Amino acid sequence: MRTAKEDDAGPPAVKSAGGEILEKRDLPRPPPLRRVLGPSLVLGAVAVGASEFVLWPYASSRAGLGLLWIAVVGLATQFFVNMEIERYTLATGETAISGFTRIWRHWALIFVLLIAVSWVWPGWVAGAATVAGFAFAWEPDTVTTVSVLGLVAIGIALSVSPVVYRLVERIQWVLVGWVVVFAVTALILATDADTWTTLVSDLSLQPHPDLNTSLLLGLLVFAGGGGTLNLALSHWVRDKGMGMGAHFEPIASPLTGHPGTAAPVGRSFEENEENLRRWRGWWRVANQEHFALFVLLGFAIIAMLSALSAATVFELDLGQGLDFIRSEGQALGELVGPWFRNLFWVSGVVVLFSTNLGILDHLGRLIADIVKANWLADRVSWTESKLYVVVVWLEILTGSVILLFAIDAPLILMVMAGSVGGVAMLVYSTLLIRLNRTDLPRAIRLRGLRLGAMVWAVLLFGGFSFYVIWTGVVPTVAGIGG
Repeated sequence: MRTAKEDDAGPPAVKSAGGEILEKRDLPRPPPLRRVLGPSLVLGAVAVGASEFVLWPYASSRAGLGLLWIAVVGLATQFFVNMEIERYTLATGETAISGFTRIWRHWALIFVLLIAVSWVWPGWVAGAATVAGFAFAWEPDTVTTVSVLGLVAIGIALSVSPVVYRLVERIQWVLVGWVVVFAVTALILATDADTWTTLVSDLSLQPHPDLNTSLLLGLLVFAGGGGTLNLALSHWVRDKGMGMGAHFEPIASPLTGHPGTAAPVGRSFEENEENLRRWRGWWRVANQEHFALFVLLGFAIIAMLSALSAATVFELDLGQGLDFIRSEGQALGELVGPWFRNLFWVSGVVVLFSTNLGILDHLGRLIADIVKANWLADRVSWTESKLYVVVVWLEILTGSVILLFAIDAPLILMVMAGSVGGVAMLVYSTLLIRLNRTDLPRAIRLRGLRLGAMVWAVLLFGGFSFYVIWTGVVPTVAGIGG
Protein backbone atom coordinates (compact mmCIF):
# COMPACT_ATOMS: atom_id res chain seq x y z
CA MET A 1 0.00 0.00 0.00
CA ARG A 2 1.34 3.40 -0.90
CA THR A 3 0.49 6.23 1.45
CA ALA A 4 0.06 9.93 0.81
CA LYS A 5 2.73 12.31 1.99
CA GLU A 6 2.40 13.48 5.53
CA ASP A 7 1.34 17.07 6.08
CA ASP A 8 0.86 19.28 9.08
CA ALA A 9 -2.56 17.75 9.79
CA GLY A 10 -1.11 14.46 10.96
CA PRO A 11 -0.28 10.99 9.63
CA PRO A 12 -0.68 9.97 6.00
CA ALA A 13 -4.09 9.00 4.67
CA VAL A 14 -4.62 5.29 4.19
CA LYS A 15 -5.56 4.37 0.64
CA SER A 16 -7.24 1.31 -0.80
CA ALA A 17 -5.85 -0.81 -3.60
CA GLY A 18 -7.73 1.38 -6.05
CA GLY A 19 -6.14 4.54 -4.70
CA GLU A 20 -9.11 6.03 -2.82
CA ILE A 21 -8.69 7.09 0.80
CA LEU A 22 -10.24 4.62 3.20
CA GLU A 23 -13.52 5.64 4.75
CA LYS A 24 -13.26 6.91 8.32
CA ARG A 25 -15.25 5.17 11.04
CA ASP A 26 -15.00 5.30 14.81
CA LEU A 27 -13.41 2.30 16.43
CA PRO A 28 -16.10 0.34 18.31
CA ARG A 29 -15.90 0.05 22.08
CA PRO A 30 -13.99 -3.08 23.21
CA PRO A 31 -16.12 -5.73 24.96
CA PRO A 32 -15.06 -7.92 27.92
CA LEU A 33 -12.61 -10.72 27.16
CA ARG A 34 -15.26 -13.45 27.39
CA ARG A 35 -17.09 -12.01 24.36
CA VAL A 36 -14.10 -12.25 22.02
CA LEU A 37 -12.94 -15.76 22.90
CA GLY A 38 -12.78 -17.96 19.81
CA PRO A 39 -10.53 -16.96 16.88
CA SER A 40 -7.31 -18.12 18.56
CA LEU A 41 -8.96 -21.34 19.68
CA VAL A 42 -9.95 -22.09 16.08
CA LEU A 43 -6.33 -21.68 14.96
CA GLY A 44 -5.03 -23.73 17.88
CA ALA A 45 -7.56 -26.49 17.29
CA VAL A 46 -6.56 -26.82 13.64
CA ALA A 47 -2.93 -26.99 14.79
CA VAL A 48 -3.70 -29.96 17.05
CA GLY A 49 -4.24 -32.19 14.04
CA ALA A 50 -1.63 -30.45 11.90
CA SER A 51 1.23 -31.45 14.21
CA GLU A 52 0.39 -31.94 17.88
CA PHE A 53 -1.42 -35.28 17.61
CA VAL A 54 1.35 -37.00 15.61
CA LEU A 55 4.56 -34.97 15.66
CA TRP A 56 4.97 -34.19 19.35
CA PRO A 57 3.94 -37.61 20.73
CA TYR A 58 6.41 -39.28 18.37
CA ALA A 59 9.26 -36.98 19.44
CA SER A 60 8.39 -37.49 23.11
CA SER A 61 8.37 -41.27 22.70
CA ARG A 62 12.05 -40.96 21.75
CA ALA A 63 13.28 -38.07 23.92
CA GLY A 64 10.80 -37.76 26.78
CA LEU A 65 9.68 -34.31 27.86
CA GLY A 66 13.03 -32.61 27.40
CA LEU A 67 11.99 -31.10 24.06
CA LEU A 68 9.06 -29.10 25.42
CA TRP A 69 11.27 -26.01 25.51
CA ILE A 70 11.04 -26.08 21.72
CA ALA A 71 7.27 -25.75 22.00
CA VAL A 72 7.71 -22.71 24.25
CA VAL A 73 10.00 -21.00 21.73
CA GLY A 74 7.80 -21.94 18.76
CA LEU A 75 4.54 -20.81 20.39
CA ALA A 76 6.11 -17.57 21.61
CA THR A 77 7.41 -16.77 18.12
CA GLN A 78 4.05 -17.40 16.52
CA PHE A 79 2.30 -15.37 19.22
CA PHE A 80 4.12 -12.22 18.11
CA VAL A 81 3.64 -12.97 14.41
CA ASN A 82 -0.05 -13.70 14.87
CA MET A 83 -0.64 -10.54 16.87
CA GLU A 84 0.78 -8.51 13.98
CA ILE A 85 -1.76 -10.20 11.73
CA GLU A 86 -4.44 -9.25 14.23
CA ARG A 87 -3.06 -5.70 14.63
CA TYR A 88 -3.73 -4.90 10.97
CA THR A 89 -7.24 -6.36 11.00
CA LEU A 90 -8.21 -4.77 14.32
CA ALA A 91 -7.10 -1.41 12.93
CA THR A 92 -8.71 -1.66 9.48
CA GLY A 93 -11.20 -4.55 9.47
CA GLU A 94 -9.28 -5.79 6.47
CA THR A 95 -7.25 -8.97 6.10
CA ALA A 96 -3.47 -8.93 6.24
CA ILE A 97 -3.24 -10.22 2.67
CA SER A 98 -5.29 -7.25 1.45
CA GLY A 99 -2.71 -5.06 3.14
CA PHE A 100 0.09 -6.91 1.37
CA THR A 101 -1.53 -6.28 -2.00
CA ARG A 102 -1.45 -2.57 -1.29
CA ILE A 103 2.33 -2.81 -1.04
CA TRP A 104 2.53 -4.67 -4.36
CA ARG A 105 -0.57 -5.84 -6.20
CA HIS A 106 1.11 -9.02 -7.50
CA TRP A 107 1.23 -10.42 -3.95
CA ALA A 108 -2.40 -11.36 -4.61
CA LEU A 109 -1.50 -14.00 -7.19
CA ILE A 110 1.56 -15.15 -5.25
CA PHE A 111 -0.48 -15.82 -2.11
CA VAL A 112 -3.21 -17.61 -4.08
CA LEU A 113 -0.52 -19.96 -5.37
CA LEU A 114 1.11 -20.40 -1.94
CA ILE A 115 -2.23 -21.20 -0.31
CA ALA A 116 -3.46 -23.53 -3.04
CA VAL A 117 -0.19 -25.46 -3.36
CA SER A 118 0.15 -25.78 0.42
CA TRP A 119 -3.31 -27.12 1.20
CA VAL A 120 -4.64 -28.85 -1.91
CA TRP A 121 -3.41 -32.15 -0.44
CA PRO A 122 -6.20 -33.78 1.67
CA GLY A 123 -3.84 -35.51 4.06
CA TRP A 124 -5.83 -34.95 7.24
CA VAL A 125 -9.16 -36.39 6.13
CA ALA A 126 -7.21 -39.32 4.67
CA GLY A 127 -5.46 -39.62 8.03
CA ALA A 128 -8.81 -39.62 9.85
CA ALA A 129 -10.12 -42.40 7.63
CA THR A 130 -6.88 -44.37 8.07
CA VAL A 131 -7.08 -44.14 11.87
CA ALA A 132 -10.74 -45.17 11.76
CA GLY A 133 -9.61 -48.12 9.66
CA PHE A 134 -7.41 -49.26 12.56
CA ALA A 135 -10.53 -49.79 14.66
CA PHE A 136 -12.73 -51.28 11.93
CA ALA A 137 -10.07 -53.16 9.94
CA TRP A 138 -10.98 -51.42 6.70
CA GLU A 139 -9.38 -52.30 3.40
CA PRO A 140 -7.44 -49.52 1.57
CA ASP A 141 -10.27 -48.98 -0.93
CA THR A 142 -12.72 -48.44 1.91
CA VAL A 143 -10.37 -45.94 3.56
CA THR A 144 -10.15 -43.98 0.29
CA THR A 145 -13.93 -43.98 -0.14
CA VAL A 146 -14.46 -42.78 3.43
CA SER A 147 -11.87 -40.03 2.87
CA VAL A 148 -13.77 -38.71 -0.14
CA LEU A 149 -17.09 -38.90 1.70
CA GLY A 150 -15.47 -37.02 4.58
CA LEU A 151 -14.45 -34.20 2.24
CA VAL A 152 -18.00 -34.03 0.87
CA ALA A 153 -19.45 -33.91 4.39
CA ILE A 154 -17.16 -31.01 5.28
CA GLY A 155 -18.19 -29.18 2.12
CA ILE A 156 -21.89 -29.58 2.89
CA ALA A 157 -21.42 -28.34 6.46
CA LEU A 158 -19.48 -25.25 5.35
CA SER A 159 -21.91 -24.50 2.52
CA VAL A 160 -25.18 -24.55 4.44
CA SER A 161 -24.17 -22.86 7.69
CA PRO A 162 -25.87 -19.40 7.87
CA VAL A 163 -22.73 -17.88 9.43
CA VAL A 164 -19.74 -20.08 8.65
CA TYR A 165 -17.46 -18.80 11.41
CA ARG A 166 -19.95 -19.72 14.13
CA LEU A 167 -20.10 -23.31 12.88
CA VAL A 168 -16.31 -23.61 12.70
CA GLU A 169 -15.83 -22.09 16.15
CA ARG A 170 -18.42 -24.38 17.77
CA ILE A 171 -16.90 -27.48 16.18
CA GLN A 172 -13.42 -26.51 17.34
CA TRP A 173 -14.62 -25.81 20.90
CA VAL A 174 -15.99 -29.36 20.95
CA LEU A 175 -12.73 -30.71 19.52
CA VAL A 176 -10.54 -28.96 22.06
CA GLY A 177 -12.82 -30.04 24.90
CA TRP A 178 -12.65 -33.63 23.69
CA VAL A 179 -8.86 -33.60 23.42
CA VAL A 180 -8.36 -32.05 26.86
CA VAL A 181 -10.78 -34.46 28.57
CA PHE A 182 -9.25 -37.44 26.78
CA ALA A 183 -5.68 -36.42 27.60
CA VAL A 184 -6.44 -35.83 31.29
CA THR A 185 -8.34 -39.13 31.53
CA ALA A 186 -5.56 -40.99 29.76
CA LEU A 187 -2.89 -39.59 32.05
CA ILE A 188 -4.90 -40.57 35.11
CA LEU A 189 -5.56 -44.12 33.90
CA ALA A 190 -2.23 -44.91 32.23
CA THR A 191 0.28 -43.34 34.62
CA ASP A 192 1.11 -43.36 38.32
CA ALA A 193 3.48 -41.56 40.70
CA ASP A 194 6.42 -43.79 39.78
CA THR A 195 5.90 -42.98 36.10
CA TRP A 196 6.07 -39.25 36.73
CA THR A 197 9.11 -39.65 38.95
CA THR A 198 10.87 -41.44 36.11
CA LEU A 199 9.81 -38.77 33.59
CA VAL A 200 11.20 -35.98 35.74
CA SER A 201 14.44 -37.84 36.56
CA ASP A 202 15.05 -38.54 32.86
CA LEU A 203 14.37 -34.95 31.84
CA SER A 204 17.08 -33.74 29.49
CA LEU A 205 17.38 -30.81 27.13
CA GLN A 206 19.68 -32.73 24.81
CA PRO A 207 18.20 -33.92 21.49
CA HIS A 208 17.79 -37.68 21.13
CA PRO A 209 19.99 -39.29 18.44
CA ASP A 210 16.89 -40.77 16.77
CA LEU A 211 15.51 -37.26 16.17
CA ASN A 212 17.11 -35.67 13.14
CA THR A 213 17.43 -31.99 12.31
CA SER A 214 14.41 -32.21 10.05
CA LEU A 215 12.07 -33.24 12.85
CA LEU A 216 13.51 -30.76 15.37
CA LEU A 217 13.00 -27.89 12.92
CA GLY A 218 9.46 -29.09 12.32
CA LEU A 219 8.78 -29.04 16.06
CA LEU A 220 10.08 -25.47 16.31
CA VAL A 221 8.55 -23.86 13.24
CA PHE A 222 5.15 -25.58 13.36
CA ALA A 223 4.47 -25.54 17.11
CA GLY A 224 0.98 -24.09 17.24
CA GLY A 225 -0.11 -23.09 13.74
CA GLY A 226 2.01 -22.89 10.63
CA GLY A 227 2.04 -21.99 6.98
CA THR A 228 -0.79 -19.79 5.76
CA LEU A 229 -3.11 -21.04 8.52
CA ASN A 230 -2.02 -18.12 10.69
CA LEU A 231 -3.20 -15.62 8.07
CA ALA A 232 -6.77 -16.86 8.53
CA LEU A 233 -6.74 -15.16 11.93
CA SER A 234 -7.55 -11.98 10.01
CA HIS A 235 -10.79 -13.55 8.82
CA TRP A 236 -11.77 -15.18 12.09
CA VAL A 237 -11.09 -11.95 13.99
CA ARG A 238 -13.12 -9.95 11.47
CA ASP A 239 -16.03 -12.40 11.49
CA LYS A 240 -15.97 -12.32 15.30
CA GLY A 241 -16.58 -8.56 15.01
CA MET A 242 -13.35 -7.52 16.72
CA GLY A 243 -12.00 -3.99 16.27
CA MET A 244 -12.84 -2.42 12.91
CA GLY A 245 -14.04 -5.85 11.83
CA ALA A 246 -17.35 -4.93 13.47
CA HIS A 247 -18.09 -2.80 10.39
CA PHE A 248 -18.05 -5.86 8.08
CA GLU A 249 -20.51 -8.65 7.35
CA PRO A 250 -19.24 -12.18 8.10
CA ILE A 251 -19.04 -14.85 5.42
CA ALA A 252 -22.48 -16.46 5.18
CA SER A 253 -23.97 -19.28 3.17
CA PRO A 254 -25.50 -18.14 -0.16
CA LEU A 255 -28.16 -20.80 0.48
CA THR A 256 -29.21 -20.17 4.10
CA GLY A 257 -27.55 -16.90 5.16
CA HIS A 258 -27.47 -13.23 4.15
CA PRO A 259 -24.12 -12.59 2.48
CA GLY A 260 -23.01 -9.04 1.80
CA THR A 261 -22.15 -7.89 -1.71
CA ALA A 262 -19.46 -5.28 -1.18
CA ALA A 263 -15.77 -5.93 -1.65
CA PRO A 264 -13.98 -6.19 1.71
CA VAL A 265 -12.33 -2.74 1.57
CA GLY A 266 -10.99 -1.62 4.95
CA ARG A 267 -11.87 1.30 7.19
CA SER A 268 -9.65 3.74 9.03
CA PHE A 269 -10.12 5.68 12.26
CA GLU A 270 -9.09 9.12 13.45
CA GLU A 271 -6.22 9.27 15.93
CA ASN A 272 -8.23 11.11 18.56
CA GLU A 273 -8.18 10.49 22.29
CA GLU A 274 -11.34 8.36 22.38
CA ASN A 275 -10.37 6.09 19.47
CA LEU A 276 -6.89 5.54 20.88
CA ARG A 277 -8.37 4.70 24.27
CA ARG A 278 -10.62 2.16 22.58
CA TRP A 279 -7.67 0.83 20.61
CA ARG A 280 -5.75 0.14 23.80
CA GLY A 281 -8.75 -1.79 25.08
CA TRP A 282 -9.01 -3.87 21.91
CA TRP A 283 -5.26 -4.53 21.85
CA ARG A 284 -5.36 -5.69 25.46
CA VAL A 285 -8.26 -8.14 25.06
CA ALA A 286 -6.91 -9.43 21.73
CA ASN A 287 -3.53 -10.18 23.30
CA GLN A 288 -5.18 -11.84 26.30
CA GLU A 289 -7.40 -13.98 24.06
CA HIS A 290 -4.52 -15.12 21.90
CA PHE A 291 -2.15 -15.78 24.78
CA ALA A 292 -4.75 -17.80 26.69
CA LEU A 293 -6.21 -19.88 23.85
CA PHE A 294 -3.24 -20.20 21.52
CA VAL A 295 -0.14 -20.14 23.72
CA LEU A 296 -1.27 -21.48 27.12
CA LEU A 297 -3.92 -23.93 25.90
CA GLY A 298 -1.74 -24.97 22.96
CA PHE A 299 1.20 -25.70 25.24
CA ALA A 300 -1.04 -27.59 27.66
CA ILE A 301 -2.28 -29.88 24.87
CA ILE A 302 1.25 -30.44 23.52
CA ALA A 303 2.52 -31.18 27.03
CA MET A 304 -0.31 -33.61 27.88
CA LEU A 305 -0.09 -35.57 24.63
CA SER A 306 3.71 -35.64 24.91
CA ALA A 307 3.57 -36.79 28.54
CA LEU A 308 1.13 -39.56 27.62
CA SER A 309 3.46 -40.80 24.91
CA ALA A 310 6.61 -40.49 27.04
CA ALA A 311 4.96 -42.24 29.98
CA THR A 312 3.55 -45.20 28.07
CA VAL A 313 5.62 -45.96 24.97
CA PHE A 314 9.01 -44.38 25.75
CA GLU A 315 11.79 -45.79 23.53
CA LEU A 316 9.57 -48.56 22.18
CA ASP A 317 9.88 -49.24 18.46
CA LEU A 318 6.33 -48.39 17.34
CA GLY A 319 7.01 -47.44 13.74
CA GLN A 320 6.68 -44.03 12.15
CA GLY A 321 3.95 -41.75 10.83
CA LEU A 322 0.43 -43.08 11.26
CA ASP A 323 1.86 -46.53 12.05
CA PHE A 324 3.01 -44.88 15.28
CA ILE A 325 -0.61 -43.89 16.04
CA ARG A 326 -1.75 -47.47 15.47
CA SER A 327 0.95 -48.83 17.76
CA GLU A 328 0.42 -46.19 20.44
CA GLY A 329 -3.26 -47.09 20.55
CA GLN A 330 -2.43 -50.77 20.90
CA ALA A 331 0.05 -50.02 23.69
CA LEU A 332 -2.51 -47.92 25.55
CA GLY A 333 -5.03 -50.71 25.10
CA GLU A 334 -2.67 -53.15 26.81
CA LEU A 335 -2.14 -50.74 29.72
CA VAL A 336 -5.76 -49.71 30.29
CA GLY A 337 -8.02 -51.99 28.25
CA PRO A 338 -9.18 -52.61 24.67
CA TRP A 339 -11.89 -49.97 25.02
CA PHE A 340 -9.22 -47.35 25.62
CA ARG A 341 -7.34 -48.34 22.48
CA ASN A 342 -10.45 -47.62 20.42
CA LEU A 343 -11.13 -44.39 22.32
CA PHE A 344 -7.62 -43.21 21.44
CA TRP A 345 -8.21 -43.96 17.77
CA VAL A 346 -11.61 -42.24 17.86
CA SER A 347 -9.88 -39.19 19.31
CA GLY A 348 -7.45 -39.30 16.38
CA VAL A 349 -10.35 -39.41 13.92
CA VAL A 350 -12.02 -36.42 15.57
CA VAL A 351 -8.78 -34.42 15.63
CA LEU A 352 -7.73 -35.11 12.05
CA PHE A 353 -11.22 -34.69 10.56
CA SER A 354 -11.85 -31.36 12.30
CA THR A 355 -8.38 -30.23 11.22
CA ASN A 356 -9.29 -30.78 7.59
CA LEU A 357 -12.50 -28.82 8.16
CA GLY A 358 -10.46 -25.90 9.51
CA ILE A 359 -8.01 -26.16 6.61
CA LEU A 360 -10.80 -26.06 4.02
CA ASP A 361 -12.44 -23.13 5.79
CA HIS A 362 -9.20 -21.15 5.96
CA LEU A 363 -8.36 -21.90 2.32
CA GLY A 364 -11.81 -20.81 1.14
CA ARG A 365 -11.62 -17.61 3.17
CA LEU A 366 -8.16 -16.53 2.06
CA ILE A 367 -8.61 -17.18 -1.64
CA ALA A 368 -12.17 -15.76 -1.79
CA ASP A 369 -11.00 -12.58 -0.08
CA ILE A 370 -8.06 -12.17 -2.47
CA VAL A 371 -10.13 -12.81 -5.60
CA LYS A 372 -12.99 -10.53 -4.55
CA ALA A 373 -10.80 -7.62 -3.44
CA ASN A 374 -8.39 -7.71 -6.37
CA TRP A 375 -10.26 -8.98 -9.42
CA LEU A 376 -14.02 -9.02 -8.78
CA ALA A 377 -14.54 -5.94 -6.59
CA ASP A 378 -17.07 -4.47 -9.04
CA ARG A 379 -18.95 -7.71 -9.72
CA VAL A 380 -21.90 -7.51 -7.33
CA SER A 381 -23.15 -10.98 -8.29
CA TRP A 382 -19.88 -12.55 -7.10
CA THR A 383 -20.04 -12.02 -3.35
CA GLU A 384 -17.20 -13.09 -1.08
CA SER A 385 -19.54 -15.71 0.41
CA LYS A 386 -20.32 -17.18 -3.01
CA LEU A 387 -16.64 -17.25 -3.92
CA TYR A 388 -15.92 -18.97 -0.60
CA VAL A 389 -18.32 -21.82 -1.42
CA VAL A 390 -16.93 -22.17 -4.95
CA VAL A 391 -13.34 -22.34 -3.70
CA VAL A 392 -14.22 -24.90 -1.01
CA TRP A 393 -15.92 -27.21 -3.51
CA LEU A 394 -13.12 -26.83 -6.07
CA GLU A 395 -10.73 -27.87 -3.31
CA ILE A 396 -12.94 -30.85 -2.44
CA LEU A 397 -13.11 -31.90 -6.09
CA THR A 398 -9.34 -31.61 -6.47
CA GLY A 399 -8.71 -33.46 -3.22
CA SER A 400 -11.06 -36.24 -4.24
CA VAL A 401 -9.28 -36.68 -7.57
CA ILE A 402 -5.93 -36.86 -5.74
CA LEU A 403 -7.28 -39.50 -3.35
CA LEU A 404 -8.97 -41.59 -6.04
CA PHE A 405 -6.44 -41.44 -8.84
CA ALA A 406 -3.09 -40.17 -7.55
CA ILE A 407 -2.00 -40.38 -3.91
CA ASP A 408 -3.94 -41.70 -0.94
CA ALA A 409 -1.09 -42.03 1.58
CA PRO A 410 -1.87 -39.56 4.40
CA LEU A 411 1.73 -38.98 5.45
CA ILE A 412 2.89 -38.12 1.92
CA LEU A 413 -0.04 -35.72 1.55
CA MET A 414 0.77 -34.03 4.86
CA VAL A 415 4.42 -33.62 3.87
CA MET A 416 3.39 -32.02 0.59
CA ALA A 417 1.08 -29.65 2.47
CA GLY A 418 3.93 -28.53 4.70
CA SER A 419 6.56 -28.16 2.02
CA VAL A 420 5.95 -24.47 1.34
CA GLY A 421 4.60 -23.56 4.78
CA GLY A 422 7.84 -22.19 6.19
CA VAL A 423 8.55 -20.22 3.03
CA ALA A 424 5.09 -18.63 3.25
CA MET A 425 5.76 -17.74 6.91
CA LEU A 426 9.03 -16.04 5.92
CA VAL A 427 7.25 -14.00 3.25
CA TYR A 428 4.34 -12.79 5.33
CA SER A 429 6.41 -12.14 8.46
CA THR A 430 8.62 -9.82 6.41
CA LEU A 431 5.60 -8.11 4.84
CA LEU A 432 3.95 -7.64 8.24
CA ILE A 433 6.96 -5.62 9.42
CA ARG A 434 6.66 -3.35 6.39
CA LEU A 435 2.87 -3.08 6.63
CA ASN A 436 2.50 -2.40 10.34
CA ARG A 437 5.43 0.02 10.56
CA THR A 438 4.27 2.32 7.77
CA ASP A 439 0.63 1.83 6.82
CA LEU A 440 -1.21 2.18 10.12
CA PRO A 441 -1.94 5.26 12.25
CA ARG A 442 1.29 6.39 13.84
CA ALA A 443 0.25 5.72 17.45
CA ILE A 444 -0.48 2.02 16.88
CA ARG A 445 2.41 1.00 14.63
CA LEU A 446 4.78 -1.92 15.23
CA ARG A 447 7.83 -0.93 17.30
CA GLY A 448 10.05 -1.86 20.23
CA LEU A 449 10.07 -5.39 21.65
CA ARG A 450 7.50 -6.63 19.18
CA LEU A 451 9.59 -5.40 16.27
CA GLY A 452 12.55 -7.34 17.66
CA ALA A 453 10.36 -10.45 17.97
CA MET A 454 9.30 -10.09 14.33
CA VAL A 455 12.93 -9.81 13.22
CA TRP A 456 13.63 -13.06 15.12
CA ALA A 457 10.67 -14.68 13.33
CA VAL A 458 12.04 -13.64 9.95
CA LEU A 459 15.44 -15.11 10.84
CA LEU A 460 13.83 -18.36 12.06
CA PHE A 461 11.60 -18.83 9.04
CA GLY A 462 14.40 -17.72 6.76
CA GLY A 463 16.64 -20.42 8.21
CA PHE A 464 13.82 -22.93 7.76
CA SER A 465 13.37 -21.92 4.11
CA PHE A 466 17.12 -22.13 3.45
CA TYR A 467 17.17 -25.63 4.98
CA VAL A 468 14.30 -26.77 2.72
CA ILE A 469 15.89 -25.33 -0.43
CA TRP A 470 19.42 -26.48 0.40
CA THR A 471 18.64 -30.04 1.54
CA GLY A 472 15.37 -30.73 -0.26
CA VAL A 473 14.02 -32.15 3.02
CA VAL A 474 10.73 -30.85 4.41
CA PRO A 475 11.03 -30.37 8.22
CA THR A 476 7.45 -31.27 9.15
CA VAL A 477 5.97 -34.68 9.51
CA ALA A 478 8.68 -35.77 7.10
CA GLY A 479 10.73 -36.16 10.22
CA ILE A 480 8.42 -39.01 11.14
CA GLY A 481 8.09 -40.44 7.71
CA GLY A 482 11.79 -40.87 7.15
